[in-house]
Amino acid sequence: MLKVKAGDLDKMGLLFERHHRALYGFLFRMTSQRESSEDMVQNVFYRMLRYRNTFQGSGDFKTWMYHLARNVLKDHLRKNKGNAGQSSAEGLEGRIGGGPSPVDLIEKKQEWKALLNAMEDLSPENREILILSRFQDLRYHEIARIMDMTEGAVRVRVHRAIHSLKNIYLQIVN
Repeated sequence: MLKVKAGDLDKMGLLFERHHRALYGFLFRMTSQRESSEDMVQNVFYRMLRYRNTFQGSGDFKTWMYHLARNVLKDHLRKNKGNAGQSSAEGLEGRIGGGPSPVDLIEKKQEWKALLNAMEDLSPENREILILSRFQDLRYHEIARIMDMTEGAVRVRVHRAIHSLKNIYLQIVN
């Protein structure tokens, strides 16, 4: 990103190749909307170019990138009046791996749907912190910088979000 900031805009393609899937995963898990997530990824990279002078280089690039992604997501939700998660579990059903048995596949699919439904029932804040920590594999100190809170606060929120997700999931499956 420092090279892009210095004017080598060709390096933006390399950044896109390295990070667009992770950004898409984050945005899709937050909204469950494929096309909107793809648009938002493009918007994040547009903002990276537009605001490249704000990247200091002293912090982690991913932290800055997810900060931009959160802003794009907030703008999207504001425009669409919070319609995140309306397309439910259909988008991720195809990702379910299974054992050799059709019964195993059906059980896994049902468990996955229940988990996705539980994720959608979480508050947006809890969903976001779980996606960043568990699906995007960000470390707590990175999440703390992205969300502008202490690392200890992130740990507590992740723990509480997991507890909430577990309770919601158990209500769905029982």
